[in-house]
Amino acid sequence: MSEEDFRDVYYTAQDGLKLHARVYGEDNPGLPVVCLPGLTRNARDFHPLALFLATDAPKPRKVIVFDYRGRGLSDRDPDWRHYDVAIEAADITTGLAVLGVEHAAFIGTSRGGLIIMALSASRPALLKAVVLNDIGPVVEGDGLAQIRSYLQRAPKPATLKEAIEIQKTIHGDAFSALSDEDWERFTGALYRQDNGRLLADFDPKLVKPLKEIDLDRPLPELWPLFSGLTGIPLLAVRGENSRLLSMKTLGEMESRHSDIQSIIVPGQGHAPLLETGDLPEKISAFVDQAETAPRHSG
Repeated sequence: MSEEDFRDVYYTAQDGLKLHARVYGEDNPGLPVVCLPGLTRNARDFHPLALFLATDAPKPRKVIVFDYRGRGLSDRDPDWRHYDVAIEAADITTGLAVLGVEHAAFIGTSRGGLIIMALSASRPALLKAVVLNDIGPVVEGDGLAQIRSYLQRAPKPATLKEAIEIQKTIHGDAFSALSDEDWERFTGALYRQDNGRLLADFDPKLVKPLKEIDLDRPLPELWPLFSGLTGIPLLAVRGENSRLLSMKTLGEMESRHSDIQSIIVPGQGHAPLLETGDLPEKISAFVDQAETAPRHSG
């Protein structure tokens, strides 16, 4: 499989928006894998991991990676209020129905993990296994404030080289483990070229829902949604330097879930790059194990 060997799929959301997904390893058998990116990220974030899971893993799988509305190749929504976890979860459900996927292993980074928890309430039968990347039922307010502040004041680099240096300056302390190649890949996935200009590949209006959140008050906890993952094999990944998922929350997740594995990624913050180190192999092994494990409750 070449690095371009995926199929672009376009489908229509319930409200008429045209949405996009990538499909890797279309004909691979077994349990497919669905990848859901972070708040402002897109399908390109998962490209290296998707290639590994669809090509190089011991058991290659079909991998589906979604662009949410307002990100990547999906349409921007004229109403910013629709940039909402519940609506995005419904979009994913629609896309999987179009692709004929009845259940899958789900990998969710940050926002993607919140969408998975929403799906555990609305469509639990979809979830055969779950990987939550640096997200849990308690979102730390200072971590969210950092994300909001960055998005409100996001610089506009003229070149990819300049963009990489900006990312290193802002996030370098939290991501000391990244190589120059990692920084280039991570940053390149965030931007697109538009008539010679480098643009962040998401709708700027995504910051508006964040402005509506009162960070002077504790954020709502999502333990009731997390309980919907009971009985589903769960892999929780946390960046050692994460400010969004605390060790306290991870510990509580471990105490409440009977079939959970945890990984702390050294030298990375929010959110760890899942294609780095031995994470691809560990994720592949987790999905392989989950596919054959009997599903239980309690």
